[in-house]
Amino acid sequence: MRLIYNCAMYLFTPLVMLRLMARGMRYGDYHVRWRERFGRFPLPRLHGCLWVHAVSVGEVNAAEPLVKALMEAYPHAPMLVTTVTPTGSERVRQLFGDRVHSVYLPYDLPFAVRSFLRNTRPRLAVIVETEIWPNLYFACRRHGIPLLIANARLSERSLRGYSRMSSLVKGALRCVSHIAAQSRTDAARYRLLGAEPSQLTVCGNLKFDMPVPDDALVAGKAMREAWGTGRPVWIAASTHEGEEMSVLEAHLDVMRRLPDALLLIAPRHPERFKAVESSVRSLGFQVGTRSADGVPGHGTQCFVIDSMGELLRFFAACDVAFVGGSLVPIGGHNVLEPAALSKPVLVGPYTFNFEEITQALLDESGGQRVASADKLGEQVLSLLRDHDRRQAMGTAARHVFDSERGSVGKVMKLVDRLLQE
Repeated sequence: MRLIYNCAMYLFTPLVMLRLMARGMRYGDYHVRWRERFGRFPLPRLHGCLWVHAVSVGEVNAAEPLVKALMEAYPHAPMLVTTVTPTGSERVRQLFGDRVHSVYLPYDLPFAVRSFLRNTRPRLAVIVETEIWPNLYFACRRHGIPLLIANARLSERSLRGYSRMSSLVKGALRCVSHIAAQSRTDAARYRLLGAEPSQLTVCGNLKFDMPVPDDALVAGKAMREAWGTGRPVWIAASTHEGEEMSVLEAHLDVMRRLPDALLLIAPRHPERFKAVESSVRSLGFQVGTRSADGVPGHGTQCFVIDSMGELLRFFAACDVAFVGGSLVPIGGHNVLEPAALSKPVLVGPYTFNFEEITQALLDESGGQRVASADKLGEQVLSLLRDHDRRQAMGTAARHVFDSERGSVGKVMKLVDRLLQE
């Protein structure tokens, strides 16, 4: 199986490179730093570093409190954070500046993995969430590098995908020192993939330990003053192709009853910023964008957030938050950021990526599920017109967030143990 896997990786690498070139035509950062994807990069001395891998923006945000805890506990060890996407790399730069080193994770090709580990020689590898790369895992074991999967989650879809090469994945998981699962469900799914019970600990979700920066609250308040403090405002965050038009139609429904309502819409992927702006303009809205206007004005009806890493301040400024990727079968995104800011949360029917967190929010009345796209406007309108209900839902959402904190401390105990061993 490993031989077949390696042959497939070599065969598909040219296609992956072509895809990166195509994406680079729409998002220029895909054209740079190509050598890093093959384990080659000009970085200062990294030997003995603590290495955290977070594939993209969401995982980087989840890893933030853990990375900060590692830097505090081991101040003399170099810190390396790898990503796969340019947006993830940019988010690392925003959060940590030059306090950490950042490169792209190499493709899972034997020579690229060897080059990467030769250049870094980490004391510890921490993989965030769901990233099982067989050659990387086997190489870590061969080099004696303790490997921890932190914030480990495994959706039903991912389980089915990995199960198609079960013997290879089982072998890779045996290279893992420990798996810090988000939930009992995630731990059970890792068991089905071949992890041993002794490898598993349920530590909760690192995202519950994310800091809520004071400047986000200040920025949110300032924005509300710019567009009018009394205006009803809702946000559609991390939206995908196939659901933005539903969001815009919902806003038209809202505006029929609340003509001064404002929609903030934040597409998930930067390469779609222009397409979403074009869709908004085609429906006749008074449009503003983050890049051109900074903040919405009094006359703005729909504001496109065409920037990355700023959702917290916009969540702080809204009355109701809809979290995207859930009206289409993407599986949903992080509901914890609006919950941390005491905002009532709406989600669509597809939330399998964050199953237990979303369900906890729904069970405690901090969130509400929208059964279908044509019901979104009705439910947004209902919340925007009911201040007391919004307050009650926001308080419940914050309670769920607060009650689940403490994952970082549990993961750090595992880290300390692995480094001592």
